[in-house]
Amino acid sequence: MPSKHSFFTRREFLTTSTKAASAIAAANLWLQPSRAAGAPRRLSPNEKLNVAFIGTGGQAAEDRREVLKAEDVNVVALCDVDETRLSSAAQSHPGAKTYRDYRKLLEAEKSVDAVVIAIPDHSHAPASLMALKLGRHVYCEKPLTRTVKEARIVAQAAREAKVATQMGNQGMAFEGNRFIQEWLDDGAIGPVREVHVWSDRPTHRGKLPFWWPQGVDRPTDTPPVPANLDWDLWLGPAPFRPYHPAYVPFKWRGWWDFGSGGLGDMGIHNLAPVFSALKLGAPTSVHARSTPVFPDSVPVANVVHYEFPSRGSLPSVKLHWYDGGMLPPRPEELEEDRELNREDGIIFVGDKGKMLVEGWGGERPRLIPETRNKEYPRPPKTLPRSVGHHKEWLLACRTGSPTRSNFDFAGPLTEAVLLGMVCVRNGGDTLHWDSANLKVTNDAEANRFLHYDHRPGWEV
Repeated sequence: MPSKHSFFTRREFLTTSTKAASAIAAANLWLQPSRAAGAPRRLSPNEKLNVAFIGTGGQAAEDRREVLKAEDVNVVALCDVDETRLSSAAQSHPGAKTYRDYRKLLEAEKSVDAVVIAIPDHSHAPASLMALKLGRHVYCEKPLTRTVKEARIVAQAAREAKVATQMGNQGMAFEGNRFIQEWLDDGAIGPVREVHVWSDRPTHRGKLPFWWPQGVDRPTDTPPVPANLDWDLWLGPAPFRPYHPAYVPFKWRGWWDFGSGGLGDMGIHNLAPVFSALKLGAPTSVHARSTPVFPDSVPVANVVHYEFPSRGSLPSVKLHWYDGGMLPPRPEELEEDRELNREDGIIFVGDKGKMLVEGWGGERPRLIPETRNKEYPRPPKTLPRSVGHHKEWLLACRTGSPTRSNFDFAGPLTEAVLLGMVCVRNGGDTLHWDSANLKVTNDAEANRFLHYDHRPGWEV
């Protein structure tokens, strides 16, 4: 049953969404270094990078394709809790050793230089931390972690390890992502004091059906575990619950123990260019409203409001997030014959105008109205252009060159995103955030959602 802290009903959500669409159309293993000082191996220019892939299906398969397209690497090892997916991937890499448990892979494969982690969110932190402690370069899918506390721990571990890191929010390599920062730095719309960001997830363009289950009760039946799946390893650090097809594959994102809904999914993509361009760090407060909040699953739709302090000469910012089909107010500057992109978008509100970004990850920015967009003289390209999101990381593994979504950037971004879901889960009332001490100061009960105790053998 949903929590009493619901802010609008499912019917109200569907009505509002429809109107909007219509209107705008083993624990100690981690601490044992496998190399002296846990340092990454130095490679000669002609040496191949030895890479291990933790996760082999879905987005993991896409990451593997992108890595292999970017550089000729040695695929040393593959790991997946699903034997069917693992066997399929192994056919393409006959020389790679296969594992079901990534802890065993990282302990045994001493030659691994770099690790790609593309498994469900709740296992990101344990896998990343073990790899970092062992001096491996790490590429980890987004969001960086499942809990706020984990994000802080992983970012700190990456700084100490001094290895190349990259979080998988591929939009950070987009040309449009760079235009956003260059235009704002140029004063195209003046100082920015408010931003609206949205995604339709978990819906499709604000309509049913869902990409994954949200706003539902936990299943009570207990079907048998498929023979190809190691359910205990899949759960990893998460609290034990019986297997159910409502969770896997790719249905875990809407359950509190495993994911963080549309904000944890597309929020990382769509908020990244905002955080980068405006140099945002930790918010000072957050409040929210949502459809009914269930004990085990994320609400169908959320609207989350953040407040960020001034940063040097940059003014304070109010940031608004919308998901599940909810949309921001239609800008007056938007032409009558144009609709907001109902899937993903950003509106930067400046003292001298507005910038609309259509698509995910900062894909297509333009000033509005179109007359302003056409007359605006584009500034010089001052930011270095990307060689490709995965290629950036591979080059960094070899040379120490920068990556645009390293864990120093990804950690604070993930903390802020997940704090929004903490607020939703806690009922939506305003939370005052003490980032330095990693705690909510005005509601002690909310702090219980910053982390959950990991099962023995998976602690961070």
